[in-house]
Amino acid sequence: MRRELFEDEHEAFRETVRAFIAKELTPHVAAWEEAGVVSRDAWLAAGEQGLLGFSIDEEYGGGGTEDFRFNVVFDEELVGAGISGFGSPLHVDIIAPYLTKLATDEQKRRWLPGFCGGELITAIAMTEPGAGSDLQGIRTTAVRDGDEYVLNGQKTFISNGILADLVIVVARTDADAGHEGISLLVVERGMAGFERGRNLEKIGQKSQDTAELFFNDVRVPAANLLGEEGKGFIYLMQNLPQERLSIAVAAAASAEKVLDVTKEYCRTRTAFGRPIGKFQNTRFELAEMATEVQIGRVFTDRCVSDHLRGELGVEHAAMAKWWLSEMNKRVVDRCLQLHGGYGYMLEYPVAKAFLDTRIQTIYGGTTEIMKEIVGRSMGF
Repeated sequence: MRRELFEDEHEAFRETVRAFIAKELTPHVAAWEEAGVVSRDAWLAAGEQGLLGFSIDEEYGGGGTEDFRFNVVFDEELVGAGISGFGSPLHVDIIAPYLTKLATDEQKRRWLPGFCGGELITAIAMTEPGAGSDLQGIRTTAVRDGDEYVLNGQKTFISNGILADLVIVVARTDADAGHEGISLLVVERGMAGFERGRNLEKIGQKSQDTAELFFNDVRVPAANLLGEEGKGFIYLMQNLPQERLSIAVAAAASAEKVLDVTKEYCRTRTAFGRPIGKFQNTRFELAEMATEVQIGRVFTDRCVSDHLRGELGVEHAAMAKWWLSEMNKRVVDRCLQLHGGYGYMLEYPVAKAFLDTRIQTIYGGTTEIMKEIVGRSMGF
């Protein structure tokens, strides 16, 4: 089906993004995968190209547009090129809204120019060793002491954790207030007591630096409080739909890409004297996947359209996140099977996709939590 989401300016932008990826990212992927981290030069190049601040006001070096379709284009092209380690979707899709909506003018002057330019790489620290999808279970504390907060705790599985210069930390500022006792503090590189653990070794997304973070009596200036004290949980809930939509966008693009690669493989790989795509079982497998991928694409684009109008509900974002990520997992697995032994070889894109996309059903809220959200929205 013809996509109706984009306009001419978005397609022109897509060509710009493709050229950028081909020049600045693709040639370095192998080196980054081996190193376990993307070069900061890539971030600076993206900033120079204007790819890191679509929604940021122009006075701070951003694009000055709330049109999320530019984010979608960038995310889709990264997936299409097999770039799983460059953490711009986290930076642009997930972190940017916190800063544009909650930061004071003084904070914006301090942080946003570097955010847009690629000098300041960002992360958000929610997950703890004992608290994942249940954000109310966090134990990291921030105690007010004059003009500072004394921050103590540990976070884990933090994307961009090694490179991050600014980390939005979810902390408990009132131990007795439940979800109303959670606040957001921005911790900056170099603050005393802020330490990074090892770059965690993962089964996929090898070049995406994912780290443990430790906060030992870190004195965070009160001027680094993001928004109001005690409203952190509300802010998280307000921003999670866009995060989950971003994951759905990547999942839809991944399924499409892997299916295209597999169709071509089935045209050229022969067995018993004919292309494997000529066997009924293969055709049926491809037909089923093509149908699911098309359904997923239509729903994802509709969610993006709703989001542009400010109408994307929490439950629909959760539906998109769980269904698209689970669909992508199924498609990638079935496509790997159709590749046979070659599908198990990392030199084939389907093998890398099998490893890189497995996390989609987990981060941003697990499939089980997404279903819980949808179920509660139905009155149960």
